[in-house]
Amino acid sequence: MSVLLRRLFLLLAGALLPLALAAQIPLPTPAIAPGPNLSWLDEQLRTSAVLRQHQVGLSLADATTGQPLFGYQDSRYFTPASTTKLLTLYAGLTLLGSDSLPGLRYVQRGPDTLLFWGTGDPMLLHGDVPARRTYEFLQSRPEKVLLYAQVPTPPAFGPGWSWDDYGYYFQPERSPMPIYGNTVRFYGRPAPGAPRVLPGFFRPLTAPAPGTRPNPANDHVQRLPEENRFFVFPSAKAWVDEVPFRTSPALLLQLLQDTLRRPVLAAGPLRLRPTDSVRILRTLPPDSLYRRMLRVSDNFLAEQLLLLCAATLAPDSLSPARVIRTMQQNYLRTLPDQPQWVDGSGLSRLNLFTPRFLTALLVRLHQQVPEPRLLSLLAAGGGQGTLRRGYLGGRTGPWMWAKTGTLTNNHNLAGYLRTRSGRLVAFSFFNNNYVRPTSEIRREMERLLTRVRDEL
Repeated sequence: MSVLLRRLFLLLAGALLPLALAAQIPLPTPAIAPGPNLSWLDEQLRTSAVLRQHQVGLSLADATTGQPLFGYQDSRYFTPASTTKLLTLYAGLTLLGSDSLPGLRYVQRGPDTLLFWGTGDPMLLHGDVPARRTYEFLQSRPEKVLLYAQVPTPPAFGPGWSWDDYGYYFQPERSPMPIYGNTVRFYGRPAPGAPRVLPGFFRPLTAPAPGTRPNPANDHVQRLPEENRFFVFPSAKAWVDEVPFRTSPALLLQLLQDTLRRPVLAAGPLRLRPTDSVRILRTLPPDSLYRRMLRVSDNFLAEQLLLLCAATLAPDSLSPARVIRTMQQNYLRTLPDQPQWVDGSGLSRLNLFTPRFLTALLVRLHQQVPEPRLLSLLAAGGGQGTLRRGYLGGRTGPWMWAKTGTLTNNHNLAGYLRTRSGRLVAFSFFNNNYVRPTSEIRREMERLLTRVRDEL
């Protein structure tokens, strides 16, 4: 090689070597902003005298971006109690749309016959969610009306429910066409006055409790487990009580006739003809149901909401299991830690969720539902619902919107909090298997979440 070529080779090698080395060295990645320093929160959760003896899990994430902010035992499974209603809300938002709820299905056969059946809609003569369209529709129809009451429906009680809560307002029976919320309301007077009973159909079935009947829970009214017979205990003060009744197709027929003041006949097996045109009677916008269900944690509305969702998937069968399976397979798979989900209300202790799963669901809800509408559905701290006495707001209004979840020895909270810096945080705070009074757990949760609001 000539001297000239050798010099040219060395010159090229010297020029290319930096390029070759640069190709092997990765470019520096942009710096990621560090997350908030919440080491104090980890320390508080581990050492709190109120929390340290039971199972605790907490998950925080930015509601807008989904960025995880904090996790403490957030991959462990907990009994969620009524925070389960957030999944039921998601099912309703996904499957029912936003226009109106299906009140009932009906077929008109010829000029003189109307056949109708239930969709699970809970609002017929419900005392707290006024919706009169179904009532007025059935009352005003000129045809002979026939009720098909044998729509396949799950058992009256959900899996894992406590059987001995059958007589309490928070556990009415599920049914394809509820009426009066499937409960009897009693308005008591000081003894010895008899209570006012609504609906009046149950007044003949109500009697003073015999002196030999025990009343260990200091109830105002008790019902026999298998019968619609109600016993009233004397009281020195006025009171109001709500007691579920045993549902049945025969009783529904009687109640409809009693309240509509017209004959309602029982239909035989539902056999639709090729000429039948099945129509849907629409009632209230679904937010009316969602808001009541979430704010006061109404178990009955939550269970019936799953039946309403089931009616959209298969009109001839009201199966909450089908709804849950559909949501699991098509809408929840991308969230962390697949939940064990068995009912709509959270009454069952068979439900199991992780805190980070529920927080991820809250992030998704915030992404899919306009924020003002979403927050308006939930109980607000110092405002209304189950949070009216806690998490008090200031001059700017509430800073906490959430769903409580309480069973004996379990208290949870999941929702959104607005920090003083303006950030909206999705959170799930679970407390399971404690033996302290729930009031102590609630106060400690409020103390910690208030500090999160102040420092995040």
